[in-house]
Amino acid sequence: MHKKRYVILDALRGFAILGIILANFPEFSLWTFSDPATWTRTDVITRAVQTFFVDGKFYTLFSLLFGMGFSIQLSRLEGKVRIFYRRMCVLFVIGLLHLCFLWSGDILMLYAVCGMLLPLFRKLPLNKLLMIAGGLFLAPVLLDAVFGSRLADPLEREQWRICGLYGITEANFGTWLSDARSYREVLQFLHQGAVERMWEFVSGHRLFKVLGLFIVGFAMGRERIYADLDGNKPLLKKILAWGLALGLPVSVLYTWSAMQGHPWGRVVHDLFYLLSVYPMGFAYAAGFALLFARSENAPGWQLLSKPGRIACTNYLSQSLIGILLFYGIGLGLGNRVGLLGTELIALGVYAFQVLFSILWLRPFAYGPVEWVWRMLTYGKKLPLRRQEPFRENS
Repeated sequence: MHKKRYVILDALRGFAILGIILANFPEFSLWTFSDPATWTRTDVITRAVQTFFVDGKFYTLFSLLFGMGFSIQLSRLEGKVRIFYRRMCVLFVIGLLHLCFLWSGDILMLYAVCGMLLPLFRKLPLNKLLMIAGGLFLAPVLLDAVFGSRLADPLEREQWRICGLYGITEANFGTWLSDARSYREVLQFLHQGAVERMWEFVSGHRLFKVLGLFIVGFAMGRERIYADLDGNKPLLKKILAWGLALGLPVSVLYTWSAMQGHPWGRVVHDLFYLLSVYPMGFAYAAGFALLFARSENAPGWQLLSKPGRIACTNYLSQSLIGILLFYGIGLGLGNRVGLLGTELIALGVYAFQVLFSILWLRPFAYGPVEWVWRMLTYGKKLPLRRQEPFRENS
């Protein structure tokens, strides 16, 4: 049986990929490591806008979509959970390679770990799923209130021990990659960056956050909300209204707290995150779905869906392009453009990815990373060019 592909999901992924590059490129351009005392007025305004509209919101949307995608995969596998676990293992390896050789900000490893936990929840009723997700969202606030940052202290010490091996110091940390003249120097930075990423996962309680979002996305996918947008309009309108009513005012507080270095403490900032980022991310998803339902045949949706169809390829290629643009082994633009310039470059790269995705998908059925991912999952060679679709439940 031919599997129907829902344009709304691909278009949402395409939208999420846009937000991901806007969120990540400030670190590739090394602007994130700059001294706030050197920020221009344009930097400050751009940073405030980015924090308000982008920071955490598209990470939320991307995670919801992964949860939805996993629910679809599990339903199609008809109980063959071992194939799903194999798929997650391959994703973990992809993320590990990304972390070690391209960028220290990888999220795919954590997605794979959380994905492996999802089958444990697949038979629970909707109300229990949402209760568990709510508990997971609240967990970071409670953990920070009890333990503070102590849970991640050993990882932070290990990171700086590795930095000492290569001569990376606080003074040259922000310029190391822009000054790098060999890939070996980039690898040295990535070595400490991999440990720093583990520190971020622990200190930021990312497992709880991502698993909570995966469970919400899984529940939405299992309820097939995406398959009947017209019938679910009342629900989508409620999510949009409540998400904006709560998310918009608290996002003002979250932005102010982030810009001022959390003056009211980490726990209060965690509360601002909880009450702004998640509601806004849910509102983005609901608002996007409502717009799609009003004009689903508009050509713009098909255009946006192309980068979403090969989202993993585009996510990883953003890292490669970032290296070539900003590091010393590439064009060396790092530390030379402000935040506004960085975000304009990010928009240009995304436009390139849209064009690439359109051209790639004309002859090919999958993105290059998606193709390799599928072959390793099923343990067989699969055609890359378009032809008779491969049946996943065969």
